Amino acid sequence: MNKLLHVGCGSQTKAQSTKIFETDNWDETRLDIDESIDPKPDIIGSLTDMSMISDSSYDAIYSSHNIEHLYPHEVEIALNEFNRVLKPNGEVFIACPDLQGVSKHVAEGNLLGTLYESPAGPIAAIDIIYGHRSSLAKGQHYMAHRCGFTLNILIGILKNCNFPSAIGVSDGLNMWVNCVKEADKIEYLKDRLNKHMDATFDYGDI
Repeated sequence: MNKLLHVGCGSQTKAQSTKIFETDNWDETRLDIDESIDPKPDIIGSLTDMSMISDSSYDAIYSSHNIEHLYPHEVEIALNEFNRVLKPNGEVFIACPDLQGVSKHVAEGNLLGTLYESPAGPIAAIDIIYGHRSSLAKGQHYMAHRCGFTLNILIGILKNCNFPSAIGVSDGLNMWVNCVKEADKIEYLKDRLNKHMDATFDYGDI
């Protein structure tokens, strides 16, 4: 069975991940910094220090809305950790806010208006940029957003961290990126990301 490392999982499991990872073909290990969440993580740790995990241990890593909680200088540290614990033919799937798209709403004066409804309540541009206000008000300061990305910037950082093949898509508020440690895998990743998202994307000239 394939091994999935679900980093920064919060209360979510693979059932809330992607169409590929939610299947019975994947054995999930959940990692989070907060040991109080339910269900409790299998591993208590941070994205920047996964030293308790051996090299080349996992077939895939799923990271949903957590890399934006890192400070800018920590991003490459975390992605290098992803690379280290991933098997040579493994993949990484990342979901995070698209600052380029969100900034358009801010430029139009819409900082506080609801952009979409989430399980945690209404989300505005200010929540996407700085972190979920309700969570922060409850003292969950680790929910603050300390950095952000555009699609091209994140793909460039991934390549700097030895993920030579990386692609992604955006809906204008959030983006989804798939990458591998192998070169010349763009066509494979196009098909893979379509299957993860159960969609058919136009990748243009990627």
